[in-house]
Amino acid sequence: MSEKSDTPDSNGSGRDEFFRLMARYAPAIGLMPASVLAGYAIGYGLDYVFSTTTLRYVFLILGVVSGIVQLIRILGRDAS
Repeated sequence: MSEKSDTPDSNGSGRDEFFRLMARYAPAIGLMPASVLAGYAIGYGLDYVFSTTTLRYVFLILGVVSGIVQLIRILGRDAS
């Protein structure tokens, strides 16, 4: 007669839950740096094309805002 234990590590469900959460939130880890880098790269390219120096900063800020919005979407999807 085997009795099940309520501890999460005894049957591996705690480890499975950890990997499930990691798979769900792993894209959020690289989201902010990717958004900032993409915004800066687009601004830098437009600065080069139009011979200006301010567009890279405008698109850098847009990249930061975009990253924050996407992060809120990912985290808000799980709250509902």
